[in-house]
Amino acid sequence: MEAGFCEIFEVGPRDGLQNEPRDIPVTEKIALVDALSAAGFGRIECASFVSPKWVPQMAGSAEVLAGIKRKEGVRYSALTPNMRGFTDAVAAGADEVAVFASASEGFSRKNINASVAESVERFAPILEQARHDDLPVRAYISCVIACPYDGAVAPAAVAKLADRLFAMGCYEISLGDTIGAATPDSIARMLLAVRDVVPVGRLAGHYHDTGGLALDNIDTSLSLGVRVFDAAVGGLGGCPYAPGASGNVATEVLAAHLAKLGYHTGVDLEAVKSAAAMARAMRG
Repeated sequence: MEAGFCEIFEVGPRDGLQNEPRDIPVTEKIALVDALSAAGFGRIECASFVSPKWVPQMAGSAEVLAGIKRKEGVRYSALTPNMRGFTDAVAAGADEVAVFASASEGFSRKNINASVAESVERFAPILEQARHDDLPVRAYISCVIACPYDGAVAPAAVAKLADRLFAMGCYEISLGDTIGAATPDSIARMLLAVRDVVPVGRLAGHYHDTGGLALDNIDTSLSLGVRVFDAAVGGLGGCPYAPGASGNVATEVLAAHLAKLGYHTGVDLEAVKSAAAMARAMRG
């Protein structure tokens, strides 16, 4: 029985590859994005305009955006931590941008050397300019369940930050279980708090599979109305500032799981499997 549409937001070319130790050539990244475009994804995150000093793997982001075969109807997204990154992303032809904040103070300071409040203040000029340029802005919230430095994170803290980012103009809030510490119970408590302040249709789940519970957490999120999930082809990923965090839930695993539940995702499962093999080979 058809259960309706559920979107997979593909983050492999950015979030998946950013932590890989091998220096991956731009040509390989372009080939991966092109394979994902052909597989039927509507949104693909493929660039990050952060300082190469901090994330060397993303140094060729402008070249990636310049080299991909753009497919009509697909939005190609870039992560932009500040105004300089935003300006570079716009110049490179990003169709949408993403900002990122942490629900925990410890992770925020370690990741971007700023408090949560300071990080949000930095986004104000980005959102103002994005409105002027008619460019969609997505927001990532990391550590929505637990932080490697502060421990458990209160659902109220996640809700407060989500409310603020949504009010500032972010069209969608992606809720990240950065260290894969979530359980269905903790995901439910967090989502119930966030759903009170942001419409559930504007939320996405971004779950790492460190604890092997990503699919269970996705099932819980589906039961609470979430219909967008981030995934990385080949299960790539992790975060340089979250020691021990394994990759995002694998796109090919999630796509097959959603199909089994009766959800339509619009992606070609065989094409996704081929892209996953390509992604895993890129690890070296």
